[in-house]
Amino acid sequence: MTLVLGTVGPSVYWYLTRSTGVVSLLLLTASVVLGVIDVSRWSNPRWPRFVLDSLHRSISMLVLVFLGLHIITAALDSFAPIALLDAVLPFIGSYRPFWLGLGAVAFDLLLAIAITSLVRQRLGHRAWRITHWLAYACWPIALLHGLGTGSDVKSAWSLALTVICVVAVVIAVCARTLPGWPEHRRVRGGALALTAIVLIALVLWLPGGPLGRGWAHRSGTPVSLLASSSPSVSSPVATTNVKASEPASAESSQSSGLGSPFNASMSGSLKQGAGPGPGLVAVKIATSFSGPPSGRLDIEIDGQPVGGGGVSLRSSHVTLHSTSTPAIYRGRIVALNGSRLVASVRSSEGHSLSLQVNLAVNTGAGTVSGTLAASPTTSEGGE
Repeated sequence: MTLVLGTVGPSVYWYLTRSTGVVSLLLLTASVVLGVIDVSRWSNPRWPRFVLDSLHRSISMLVLVFLGLHIITAALDSFAPIALLDAVLPFIGSYRPFWLGLGAVAFDLLLAIAITSLVRQRLGHRAWRITHWLAYACWPIALLHGLGTGSDVKSAWSLALTVICVVAVVIAVCARTLPGWPEHRRVRGGALALTAIVLIALVLWLPGGPLGRGWAHRSGTPVSLLASSSPSVSSPVATTNVKASEPASAESSQSSGLGSPFNASMSGSLKQGAGPGPGLVAVKIATSFSGPPSGRLDIEIDGQPVGGGGVSLRSSHVTLHSTSTPAIYRGRIVALNGSRLVASVRSSEGHSLSLQVNLAVNTGAGTVSGTLAASPTTSEGGE
């Protein structure tokens, strides 16, 4: 019986992280809009002030709930190395540290607002009011965090939601500042000018930033994730950032070892046993390849068994090393389609390789054979 490997796809946590992030931004926008227009000015017999105040508070609390879910699911997802501490202490993470740090700043500001609101009676109205103004600074910071770290920034629906949020806040600012203009033109004119400056800066930054080429690399995505920074449910073997390697000459491969593109034949053994969790299986493939260069490629796949002897990938570990050099490359599978896979590996010296593997696996005999194509990872990552 031949083992068929299921197509790799993003985890449930990855979907939850994206969705809770989007909902958090929408709720935060609604909260800021209500705060900017000053709900007391819009109250009427049908919508008393206490109803609108209650709506404002409820939305603000929902923001914290969804942000908590956003942070927890991001930490649980194995796709990116994000820890819970990264959500509280800004700019210490290894995944897009600056843009992830902005999210931590926004979360800390919201926590400060929530805590001071709970002790408002003891704190005093003036001190609470000053702290509450942090909400207005929190919104643009959270917006930049989403644009800088989001994997769907270029999607039409994501751009549409971003535009809706920005337009809503701009309309709210105009609705609050334009009435009574002559009497308060200095303060309100400053608010309008600041809003215009931020809006213009955002429009000028986006094309060369998140919407530009190679943003994943420039934003600080770890090299090991550049080939898979936007997982897809049905990722093809040849992804945008994993280019098929051209056949290399024997002389070139011999002189540079694993550092140059090469093609090789491989063969080895397969073992399948119990996985790291209930209902999971572990598939271990140990192969050797001859080139030049020559060496070993070991692949470990953990996942759920599927019909026909298949395994749906949940996690993986890939190790590559040659017999002529001590360097060891380690990484994981980033695209999987049947018995064809793409892996991204990196050495301790920082050199990265993209591996394309075609496997012929026979679980009955416990053997595996196939071909290996390796090429250095390009310096520019995709989105």
